[in-house]
Parts: sequence; C-alpha cells; structure tokens
Amino acid sequence: MEDIHYRPIGVIYSPFKEPSGMPIQPAGAEDIEGTIELFDEFTASLKNLDGFSHITLIYHFHLAKKTSLELSPYMDNTEKRGVFATRAPSRPNPIGISVVKLIKIENHILHIKNVDIVDGTPLLDIKCYVPRFIPDEACKIGWLEKNVDKVKSTKSDNRFKS
Repeated sequence: MEDIHYRPIGVIYSPFKEPSGMPIQPAGAEDIEGTIELFDEFTASLKNLDGFSHITLIYHFHLAKKTSLELSPYMDNTEKRGVFATRAPSRPNPIGISVVKLIKIENHILHIKNVDIVDGTPLLDIKCYVPRFIPDEACKIGWLEKNVDKVKSTKSDNRFKS
C-alpha cells in the first residue's frame, strides 16, 4: 500500500506551550480558550460553519514520540494497555481528535473553547459536530469505566513527548 500524506490546513493556538500539565481531553479543558489560524487558501471552506456551536478538530500530534503497541495511559498507570484501547497521543499514526466549542469566526481565525491541544499543533481537518449523527445507545467503555470520572482532574505529563 502507498504511503498516505496530509498537509496541514492551519495551526491551533492554545495557552499550553508544552504537554506537561495540560488537560488530556476537552472535558477537562472547560472554558480554556484558543484560536485556529486557517491558512488563507482555505478561508472559503468556512462558509456556513458559523451556524454550528461545536466542531471536531483533527490534528497531528507533532510532539508525540514513536509508540509501542502497549503503553501506560494517563488515567490508569496500573498496567499497560493496547494503544487502540487508549486516546494517547503516541500512536502508529499520531492523529488527534477533539470536539471544541466554536465561539466565533473572524476571516480565517476561529475562536474556540474547551481546548486540550498544545500550542502550535498542525490542524489537518475540521468537521462540523452533529450529536444526532452519533448513535444514541449504551456504549461500553472498557477499562475506562472505573476511571472515566478522572478526566476533569487528570493532566498531561511528558510521557509521550519526543
């Protein structure tokens, strides 16, 4: 299979200059503000996005080190977990996804809230967030069941930084 290549469409800016100490999910980043600077050539793609309260950001974990297939996730250091059973940044393809609140759009600058992303992160794509598109059924959340309530208090450290 051929290699797949992506190029950033913009840059995400946040108050977090390094991973250590930052929230690990948007639920732990309530009211943390940031901006996205979309590259000028993509400005037309923002048409009608201002009608959405939330957007999904797809980005490149540019500071993540290479991963092993098993790692110790932030919310449970008791044992190693398979990387696909985590949301850790060190992955075979270091791609991150966050749903953030869209505050306003000014030209090619998006003002966002609930940012759990390190400053200077390359943005790969934006998708409008539509909760009704996600099936509303009981979901199993595996090993996170006993740890999910830690999401608001758990902070990042440097375990996945290169």
